[in-house]
Amino acid sequence: MQTLLNTIRNFLIDIIFPKFCLNCGKEGSYLCQDCFSLIDILQRQYCPFCPYPKIVFDGKTCSPCRKSKKLAGLYCAVSYDSFIVKKMINQFKYKPYIKELSKPLASLIVVHLINLNKLSNFAESILIPVPLHKKKLKQRGFNQAEEIEKELLKLLNPGEARSSPKRSIPKISILNNVLTKIKQTPAQVELKKEQREKNIKGVFVCQKPELVKGKKIFLIDDIFTTGSTMEECARVLKKAGAQEVWGIAVARG
Repeated sequence: MQTLLNTIRNFLIDIIFPKFCLNCGKEGSYLCQDCFSLIDILQRQYCPFCPYPKIVFDGKTCSPCRKSKKLAGLYCAVSYDSFIVKKMINQFKYKPYIKELSKPLASLIVVHLINLNKLSNFAESILIPVPLHKKKLKQRGFNQAEEIEKELLKLLNPGEARSSPKRSIPKISILNNVLTKIKQTPAQVELKKEQREKNIKGVFVCQKPELVKGKKIFLIDDIFTTGSTMEECARVLKKAGAQEVWGIAVARG
């Protein structure tokens, strides 16, 4: 009954507020299939912290950077230089907010993982969104990283495997509100690299260390730029006992 009501509700919403592709204007969705196919989805992984693009074939943070960093590696679907992706993320994060863009953005990540043949790496792992401060969350109404996380869980849900037996979909879970942001900070986009690291230091807390202890964690966010935010989150989670912390982002700036 609830499924039927949701279907009817969505049908009525689509009639009253039709969706149009943000790139070509075609009616039906915020990103049509033709425009999705125009996006260059990455087929390689790069060290998250090297100042120049350094391919890492094992997907891990390179050996020199690993000496001082806690983030084990990064999955990043596309470059933020893509006009279509930049427009989607801007509409996703800034007014007017389009919350449903979490679906195509999560789909870009999944295609990236399939390109890398890395779906199996998520077996028995946990997804955690990079948190917003409560004031920012109240202002926006949702955490964009958490919305992407929810869509990723749907796309990678083991239950989906029955309809596609040739596709190996790992068993994963999510943990929201375990990693929290306790201090409100200026937007990272306005700061330089050194300022970003100082700005984000000590602003995250792991509320329930027992839930992450010994676990493989994947941090979810929309954009990865200098890596200051994810690295600080990884530091906190590793201190709480996480076995390994990786990053997942839609775009790399």
